[in-house]
Amino acid sequence: MRRERRAVVVPAVDPANPEGTVIRALRAEDAEQVLAVYQDGLDTGNASFETVAPSWERWDAVHLPDHRYVCVDGEGRVVGWVALAPVSIRPVYAGVAELSIYVGSRTRGLGVGTALLGKVIDSSEAAGIWSLQTGIFPENAASLALHERAGFRVVGVRQRIGFHDGRWRDVVFLERRSARVGG
Repeated sequence: MRRERRAVVVPAVDPANPEGTVIRALRAEDAEQVLAVYQDGLDTGNASFETVAPSWERWDAVHLPDHRYVCVDGEGRVVGWVALAPVSIRPVYAGVAELSIYVGSRTRGLGVGTALLGKVIDSSEAAGIWSLQTGIFPENAASLALHERAGFRVVGVRQRIGFHDGRWRDVVFLERRSARVGG
């Protein structure tokens, strides 16, 4: 018996607006879905030193309210999110923020991350934030490529910075300096 082969077609999407999705400000009612996407990323073992998504109260307390966005699909489900957190309480670092971005497993590679990064870069620059920072495991090649396409550069590698999943892990430290804001 001969099996019919079918090609899997992945639609080409505009990275600024992946087909059927909307980028909008994160709302409190998105909390459960945001944390589910976060956990989906954590479950890969290459997204964070965290292994369990925090409570919404903890997540909400550390992220800047004006720089939180979600990507929702045509049915209103959160398929990705991006948020900024301050790197320090010292006034001199008011223009520097740490970036976190997570895209659900079913929508990776479709432009969701690119669209979310574009939105948060625009909002950060409009608010006077001149530098975005992030740390990524070297094994997370897709995230490294996404950030480099968005203008992040590798500052260095923090070797054996933390113990995770039974081994010491390195973290690639990246930053994006605004060409429009800051010196």
